[in-house]
Amino acid sequence: MATWDPASYLRFEDERSRPFFDLVARVHAHMPNQVIDLGCGPGQLTRSLADRWPGAEILGIDSSPEMIEAAGEHSSTRVRFEVGDIRQWRPTAPVDVLVSNAALQWVPGHRDLLPQLVASVAPGGWCAFQVPGNFDEPSHLILREMASDCRFAPSTSGVEWPSAFDAGTYLSDLFALGCRVDAWETSYLHVLTGPDPVFTWISGTGARPFLQALPPIQRKVFESEYKALLREAYPPQACGTVMPFRRVFVVAHKVAGSAGGPA
Repeated sequence: MATWDPASYLRFEDERSRPFFDLVARVHAHMPNQVIDLGCGPGQLTRSLADRWPGAEILGIDSSPEMIEAAGEHSSTRVRFEVGDIRQWRPTAPVDVLVSNAALQWVPGHRDLLPQLVASVAPGGWCAFQVPGNFDEPSHLILREMASDCRFAPSTSGVEWPSAFDAGTYLSDLFALGCRVDAWETSYLHVLTGPDPVFTWISGTGARPFLQALPPIQRKVFESEYKALLREAYPPQACGTVMPFRRVFVVAHKVAGSAGGPA
């Protein structure tokens, strides 16, 4: 099983954090008591929810023990963290706000989880998530092509690919569950610096499980060739290396009286 490296993930903390704040800004919850962050990662963004809602108890959940260990430094009397699987998570009582930032794409068949997530939210509560929508960008297309190369495929063939859908698909799903839905897509133009910055970015997220699946010698070859192809696809400019990144946002307000599916 692939592991997460919090330090690697946080190398582009500002760029990775911006979609989270853009998402939460559209959650108009008034004085929630219980706020859940599913797929909380290293916890610094979860901690910010305590500032956003000063009266709330905040719980961050992530399947990575490494991430939860790193998140521990952000714990407080109102903020705590637990290791847990999004697919298996159930609240002891319906919550007021459920947030998931750049996590659901790692859950196979996550659209089937939406009824469960909505059912976990109290009537009048909010369910908000953000997922990448950049899987057709060169960074991922090159990764797929290389992973299928006969030199690497025996090691990478069993690795699951992250995936997500467009905003309209999620809007329809959540409307059918009795929610008022605000869904949109945004393309960020991240200006990155440093050597092989696109590889540094994706090796901490999308490429991570594939790189970890390779034996050390193969991984070195894979990384060298992947970096070269990424440099061609994302050539340095005067301002730095520009990496377009499309993201999909969904904010669902659960109408009082809607069931949302089995909890």
